Amino acid sequence: MTVHDQLSASLEDYLEAIYNLSSDNRIARAKDIACQLRVARASVTGALRTLAQRELINYKPYGYITLTERGRRLAWKIVRRHQILNYFFAQVLGVETTAAQEAACRTEHTLGPEVTTRMTAFVEFIRRKQADGQDLGQSFQQFWSLLREG
Repeated sequence: MTVHDQLSASLEDYLEAIYNLSSDNRIARAKDIACQLRVARASVTGALRTLAQRELINYKPYGYITLTERGRRLAWKIVRRHQILNYFFAQVLGVETTAAQEAACRTEHTLGPEVTTRMTAFVEFIRRKQADGQDLGQSFQQFWSLLREG
């Protein structure tokens, strides 16, 4: 069982928030994490302690938070899964941007590795077809419009 398999959806959200916050300046702060996730600072502290115990982040109370190398690799997988889901919902299915983002957030933790791997490959397939001049997402959206009208 990998570290990824052992993380709850909530801890994945914290790791993803730290990754996103630290992508620009390499650090994150507890108050920024609380703000991004819309949770109490006390909840952040508990999650940070757990992530630090699992050696996924470097954390000291009242200090900056950074990802360990292992934490960065795991966070990237989580972020990538989120991006792929968001792309699929918004660009392939044509779901409105906010709804696509919310759907990606809700489903990213529930898909197992097999579904995630296949969806990643499918999105890559669609992107390659689009680069070759075949916009499968647009074709599907036109098909969907016809179905809704009929």
